[in-house]
Amino acid sequence: MSEEQIEEQILTVGREKPEGISNSTIQQLFPDIQPATWTKVMNKLLKNNVFELFKDQNELLYKFKDPSQKSTVKGSDNEERVVFKIIEEADNKGIWIRDIRFKSNLNMTQLNKVLKSLETKKIIKAVKSVSASKKKVYMLYELEPDSSVTGGAWYQDQDFESEFVDVLNQQCHRFLVERWENAVSQGGGPVLIRNRSYATASDVHKFISDLGISKVALTVEDMESILYTVVLDNKAERIINSSSLNLYRAVNPLLPSTGLVKSNCGICPIANRCADTGLVTPKVCNYLNDWLEN
Repeated sequence: MSEEQIEEQILTVGREKPEGISNSTIQQLFPDIQPATWTKVMNKLLKNNVFELFKDQNELLYKFKDPSQKSTVKGSDNEERVVFKIIEEADNKGIWIRDIRFKSNLNMTQLNKVLKSLETKKIIKAVKSVSASKKKVYMLYELEPDSSVTGGAWYQDQDFESEFVDVLNQQCHRFLVERWENAVSQGGGPVLIRNRSYATASDVHKFISDLGISKVALTVEDMESILYTVVLDNKAERIINSSSLNLYRAVNPLLPSTGLVKSNCGICPIANRCADTGLVTPKVCNYLNDWLEN
């Protein structure tokens, strides 16, 4: 087998395994070929920036690099390559310019010039973060921002869609009530009726999807967030079954909802990410400040 054929097979496997391939994987590909032969080919691919070498749990892995990324950085100066690498490592959560400056050790004039150049080449993009409307985070151009940056389905142009969340809350509760009524109509003992009245987030997700009330694609995890607000409203209870799956059923509230539940914090689906530090904090939440002022 020629070196060209070996290279082609390594490239094929590398594309199929984005998590990386190990020396043992390559050895299995070429059991009848001396390791020195395919090692020579692998070193050539590393030198040509086709693969990158990294360590995972004390094992060396070769990770195939996307040609589109490689070609966009090729020919850039050293400062652009440094900044590109920093932004690439931030993945789809992005990184603030302050952190880029700290890691790159560039002054603001140099950094702004590099960022503008990379944006013009459509290598990176700036995305506004819901945690701070006046701040932007940078990420690779082709990436979809993480929900912690955009706010997920509950934000539109950085505005929290409280009415949308309220509608979903009502419809989720409606589904659980109908599930309970259907369980009662089927008869049986109280235990059987109770068990029949439980629903999973997947059940609710299908119901909401069939209604077509959302303009954005919602996930089962989104439904978990909304169902949790129904639980906080004392209109539903949540238990965990033997498979560690959350189950929900409608209940009659014993007490009226507390003031906190009616606040923005009480209905915020990403409240579990709120902390003293980080991208989501009470200090930078405009919606909490507006609610307190009113």
